[in-house]
Amino acid sequence: MLQSLQISNYALIDELMMQPSPGLSMITGETGAGKSIMLGAVGLLLGNRADTKVLLFEDKKCVVEGVFDLSEYGLREFFDAQELDYSDSCIIRREISPSGKSRSFVNDTPVLLDVLRELGSKLMDVHSQHDTLLLAEGTYQLGLVDAYSGSAEELKTYQKAYRSFRNAKKSFEELKKKALDLQKEADFNQFQLDELSVLGLQEGEQSELESTQEVLENAEEIKLKINEMLSLFQDEQFGVLQGLAQIQQGMQALERLAQKFGGLKDRFQSVHIELKDLVEGLGEEESQVEVDFEKLDEIRDRLSKIYQLQKKHGVGSVEDLIKIEAQLADQVFQFQNLDETLEKAEKEFIAAEKTLLDSGLSLSKKRKSCFVDFQKSLESLLTGLGMENAQIRIEAKEVSPGPSGLDEVEILFSANKGSQPQALKKVASGGEFSRLLFAIKYLMADKMSLPTLIFDEIDTGISGEVALQMVKMMKEIAQNHQVICITHLPQVAAKGELHYFVFKDNSSDKTLSKIKLLDQEERVKELAKMIAGSSPSQAAVESAKELLAS
Repeated sequence: MLQSLQISNYALIDELMMQPSPGLSMITGETGAGKSIMLGAVGLLLGNRADTKVLLFEDKKCVVEGVFDLSEYGLREFFDAQELDYSDSCIIRREISPSGKSRSFVNDTPVLLDVLRELGSKLMDVHSQHDTLLLAEGTYQLGLVDAYSGSAEELKTYQKAYRSFRNAKKSFEELKKKALDLQKEADFNQFQLDELSVLGLQEGEQSELESTQEVLENAEEIKLKINEMLSLFQDEQFGVLQGLAQIQQGMQALERLAQKFGGLKDRFQSVHIELKDLVEGLGEEESQVEVDFEKLDEIRDRLSKIYQLQKKHGVGSVEDLIKIEAQLADQVFQFQNLDETLEKAEKEFIAAEKTLLDSGLSLSKKRKSCFVDFQKSLESLLTGLGMENAQIRIEAKEVSPGPSGLDEVEILFSANKGSQPQALKKVASGGEFSRLLFAIKYLMADKMSLPTLIFDEIDTGISGEVALQMVKMMKEIAQNHQVICITHLPQVAAKGELHYFVFKDNSSDKTLSKIKLLDQEERVKELAKMIAGSSPSQAAVESAKELLAS
């Protein structure tokens, strides 16, 4: 329920504050005074888009703020889902800066417009010209049928089944496409896999093979060079080791002559040992080097195959080839098990489709069960609103499964005796449409559990007894809901618990829209003006008093 509405710097409004009644509040005013401008501001709280054109003063930001009492509407779960702080007293604020940037807040927490729209749809229902256009649309009419039939659970079940169906269908179709691709590539993939598998590639083997190849290709020269070096080291008369032995003896003699040479002897000893180890190492390497042309040919052949495959697959290592082999093996495995996988996916798709159709038929049955009662209830209400010959028919056509079910619903209407009901967009006049829409709102008020309903001149094109019946119905709605009505009819305005008057103020440089809560005396004067014009007679004043008293 809307407890207060504050608007600043919006269109013709500089500052405006109102606190509507929990029941029925009326808003009146001269044409162009700004009544509908207020609805535009309320629309901002409900998530409508806006731009800098709404700014009255272009150097100041526009702020629209509404305080709502949520204590009886079970919205805590919604707040938790959106990670918003819940409070029974909820403040929704919308700001539009001079730069055009728009910001939205719920209890001072910034939110996206989508969140604001969803929350707004749970708080207020605003009748406007847009609603009149919506009423002719099939999706809107289907929503009315769902609300009236109480098929929320069936719709929820269907929509869950629809999502599962879509996912199963998507998976099956993607798998079929993948199957075609795998089938086209199956032979080639198997050939490539065999080509790689036959080599039995091992990680790290390429560098090892290349190193061995290098040794084998130069084996004769390597052995020759090692033997030359060994000869220089090991010659009995002139070899390096023989000379080192003599040097060792000299070092020992020096140490005996003077202790200070002991360090030099130790250093030489280390070098001597290292050189002897080096000679042994050269001998071992020489013994291991083989001149093996057959083995060299084998290595060259294997490396050639590896290089060819690396070039073919655009990679530079055996490790990359091993990864490609694994991928090919997976693709070949998938193809070999394709029939089984496809069969499983098809079964899941068929099962999801059956569940979808079953839940869709259940939803359709629930919807159709309300048609007769919905038609009769609407016709009865329209009779009370001066349309005693009104006829309502609901037609349902089965369609392919969609997000809303298997039904396409159309409400048919005729206001005149002997005329066949036709689509709303073809037959209803403005006044008839207003009464039809009001009857629907009345019928749906409790079904849709909306805290606040706002009617913008829904009494257009009606008068007299019909207007009295309409405001009587408004008062009935207001017993369980907050109702705000913008009206031009005195007999309607007189029945509000509160009466706000919107007027133009031309006292400053700019024309401004202002609003005033009327007291009893001011209400009499305003109603008299609505009855008889700007200079009402005493008779008009008395009529106004009678309207307020009745």
